[in-house]
Amino acid sequence: MNDKIFSIDEIDNRLLSLLQRDASLSQRELAERVGLSQNACWRRLQRLTEAGVLQGSRAVIDAAALGLGLTVFVMIRTRHHDDAWARRFRARIESLPQITEFHRIGGEWDYMAKAVVGGMAGYDALYKRLIADMDLERVTGVFSMETIFEGRPLAPA
Repeated sequence: MNDKIFSIDEIDNRLLSLLQRDASLSQRELAERVGLSQNACWRRLQRLTEAGVLQGSRAVIDAAALGLGLTVFVMIRTRHHDDAWARRFRARIESLPQITEFHRIGGEWDYMAKAVVGGMAGYDALYKRLIADMDLERVTGVFSMETIFEGRPLAPA
């Protein structure tokens, strides 16, 4: 994670907005849409990449089309807060491909994971793998009934 705030202008903002909506746009298409030459556009994209603002591109997959129709936010509270335990727990989470996001959070819970599974049986199997030998204080699943939106593009100020 980059702790330094990178300053962008309106053209950078427009490039980022376009790429977040469709990362498959060619440099020529991007340049035309923001009013730059291809070379100038390429230089800006390189600068944004080198600064860590742009970090790769990804395809958007329809989870339901793959039979993964249940999204669960797994809230986790632990009794342990030492580095060794945290590394072991992180390794466990990273070994579970159904977990698509993982956050250490403040407040009543210590961690929140977003999991995408193929129904309640899929969540049950994930839950059993998650808790095995981890000595967690409390784990609960919050089930998404409807996704209003996700993957919303960032809107730099």
